[in-house]
Amino acid sequence: MKTSRILTGLALAAAFVTLAPAAAMAATASGPGGFADLSWGPYYSAGKYAKAGGTLSVHGEDDADIPSADKVKVSGKLYDLTSRRVNTCGWAVFRVSYLKDPATVKLRQHAFRNCDPKNWAGFSFTGKDVYQVEFKICAEPKASKPSFACLYQGTWKTLYLAK
Repeated sequence: MKTSRILTGLALAAAFVTLAPAAAMAATASGPGGFADLSWGPYYSAGKYAKAGGTLSVHGEDDADIPSADKVKVSGKLYDLTSRRVNTCGWAVFRVSYLKDPATVKLRQHAFRNCDPKNWAGFSFTGKDVYQVEFKICAEPKASKPSFACLYQGTWKTLYLAK
């Protein structure tokens, strides 16, 4: 009985440690008229081979029927922190969820690459009727798109979640 209580306590503590930072990082629009300008990052890839950070602007958050923002703009800088001898690139990958109706979630992915360790690469994109914006950063060999390992291993960081 005592062992099960300890294990239950440890499981709850682990869940809290895992979920609390994600909830704290999730941004919501709170300005007048549903407008917010929020900073995100810096975030580092595993091994600190890449770094990204920037701003997220939310306009016209409307939760009357379906929680979503009329317009979301994400912009930032991506750094490749490796040397030129290493053929590695930094990837900033965004997963944007759109809610068209309560039963339909559409996903769109935006990926940005920087293979130049001497210079940062700027990026920007906008979305309409956005429900959620998630982010992931990876460093891996030069390729035309991020690998499955980059996309599907590890966790996504929530940058914005409509409420």
